[in-house]
Amino acid sequence: MTDTAVFPETKETEDAIKKVSIIVSKGSLEEIYPGLIMANGARAEGIEANLFFTFFGLDAIHKERQDHVKVATVGNPGLHIPTWAGGLPGVSALMTKYMEHQIEELDFPGIAEFVEMISDTGAGVYACLASVDLFGIEEGEMVDFLDGVITVGEFYEMAAGGQIIFT
Repeated sequence: MTDTAVFPETKETEDAIKKVSIIVSKGSLEEIYPGLIMANGARAEGIEANLFFTFFGLDAIHKERQDHVKVATVGNPGLHIPTWAGGLPGVSALMTKYMEHQIEELDFPGIAEFVEMISDTGAGVYACLASVDLFGIEEGEMVDFLDGVITVGEFYEMAAGGQIIFT
């Protein structure tokens, strides 16, 4: 037996992911960041990426709301606290401050900066037309670098041939 590990040669295959379309549908800190991290990672690997914000995920691209996203503390099993405790006054604010501190320690940008940074890498940033209409959001209320407000059908056309990730 030798000391040297043998690894299979790495090569680009036809199975390599070439495009991802990531749906961000929830508006809490712990639900928005995974989609942004995945999109950023895809772009860093040279993978085409598109972000599709729908329902409460629209807060990530809403100019007035994106800097005020909070951690969901009620019924969040990942926090390992009783549901009733998550509903106590101040718990959400405390957990949000804690998570923001942890995010800053890891040198991750805030949501507003992160979405813009991902857009600057060439990723597409789209809002769901049905959700925009449902919540009465005007296009001017969303980030200036938004690539469009599109229908679900247009999203599927754009996502064709790639992977769809739902966060």
